[in-house]
Amino acid sequence: MIDRRSILGGAVLGAGALGIAAYAGRDLLTDRNTALASVTARSKLLIPPLYSGERDSGERVFDLNLRHGVSHFFDGLETPTIGINQSYLGPTLEMHAGDTVRMNVTSDLSETATVHWHGFHLPARADGGPHQPIEPGGSWTARFDVRQRAAMFWYHSHAHRRSGPQVYQGLAGMIYVRDSASEALDLPNDYGIDDIPLVVQDRAFARDGSLVYSTRMHNIMMGMMGDTMLVNGVVEPVFEAKSDRLRLRLVNGSNARFYRFGFDDGRSFHQIGTDGGLLAAPLPTDNVVLAPGERAQVIVDVSDGRPVSLLADGLEIMGMGNRGRGMRGPGPTRDSDRPTDNWMMGERERRDGMMGGMMDERRRFTVLDIRPAASRRRAIAMPRQLATLPQIDPGDAVRTRRFVLDMGMGMRMMRGGGFTINGKSMDMQRIDETVRVDTTEIWQVENASMMAHPFHIHDVQFRILDRNGRAPDATEQGLKDTVVVYPGEAVRLLLRFEDYTDPDLPYMYHCHILEHEDAGMMGQFTVTA
Repeated sequence: MIDRRSILGGAVLGAGALGIAAYAGRDLLTDRNTALASVTARSKLLIPPLYSGERDSGERVFDLNLRHGVSHFFDGLETPTIGINQSYLGPTLEMHAGDTVRMNVTSDLSETATVHWHGFHLPARADGGPHQPIEPGGSWTARFDVRQRAAMFWYHSHAHRRSGPQVYQGLAGMIYVRDSASEALDLPNDYGIDDIPLVVQDRAFARDGSLVYSTRMHNIMMGMMGDTMLVNGVVEPVFEAKSDRLRLRLVNGSNARFYRFGFDDGRSFHQIGTDGGLLAAPLPTDNVVLAPGERAQVIVDVSDGRPVSLLADGLEIMGMGNRGRGMRGPGPTRDSDRPTDNWMMGERERRDGMMGGMMDERRRFTVLDIRPAASRRRAIAMPRQLATLPQIDPGDAVRTRRFVLDMGMGMRMMRGGGFTINGKSMDMQRIDETVRVDTTEIWQVENASMMAHPFHIHDVQFRILDRNGRAPDATEQGLKDTVVVYPGEAVRLLLRFEDYTDPDLPYMYHCHILEHEDAGMMGQFTVTA
């Protein structure tokens, strides 16, 4: 059994050229009250600029610049960051199904980076993975047709062995794809007013305000986690609701932490979308679980005029038997409220959550304080139907492929190479799988490790067939590009490969805990004629 001392003792990945502060326990801004006392009082939620590009010769053209910057997350402190067209994160890119887009990306960074269009179906040469590096002072152009349904996607660094620190310091942003079918629905659709993008990221800060990206073995194994929540680059923001109904588009942009989202008063809401677009119908619920890379769209009613807070409980990722088993999430915060099944865990459960000497890193964060304005736009009726999803027929599959996720322990992990898929760590020179265009396949993803892994596949939106032979729950019956596979699970996915072929340039599949991806839990596939 590996012990805590050995876990905390080693390092696999360096902090690198971006200059993120090295780990030093005495310099960490770990005291919650101290941290929040430094925050400018109740910061207003920052809505990223909406960037629709420029029209040129029938293309929608986006000019994006990767740059160093300085951000002010805390009053009186400057934080070195990187961003796209700004100091931290990037604008929300807006495009429409059927558009041909041209992404002109330049880099003023001091190290090689990439920009990956997460969730998009596009040619391999435009994917923005590790095979499309952008050197310091260099540029890259990606052209592709938008073949997506309406949804919120995102873009972020996918540099080889550097995704973790680059995303951590700010290289990410959101993408809205719109289509005529979703625009015709009576859904909140006014960007920044009743349609609110929320990129959620936990971060650790040193006392001088600099970001801390720890390279200790524990943080490679568990993924890098922090104790401060940033939402669109703001700590614990406040949003004034000028509409009775809000559409919140959530992106788990954290490197490693899983969250259960819910409201402090236990109110129910409707989930209307997943990674790749709208569900068939609104799903009533009181919580949504998202792993790194996953997205969800929810609609919450604030017509009662009462302030309410969206909370996120960080969830343990070790020993999860299935989605949500043994985990508790946001619930009542006042003593007078009746406890619910989602009430926060007690101290005994925290102790029980330790496994192999490793803490489960459970925390509660305030994501957004919503304060309804005195005068608000009245709520519109919720549509009963949202989208027509493609039929699922496993009989269409021409073959089944098996992918086993595993992670070594002890000296094997300390030497690197302990994070594997089918027993192999990532090798840029090796193509692991070759698939035929215009075919449907089943990919069976199995987890042989003790941790949950969010498995992301480039180029396709897939459907989940089953988990250990059981049908997925309603929240997973839409289009997905990232799926959580829990220890001991086998999850079957149905994928269709269409339109694009390239015998040489591959797409990626990998764990979306970025430290696991960087450490080798990634493979490559090509699509051929």
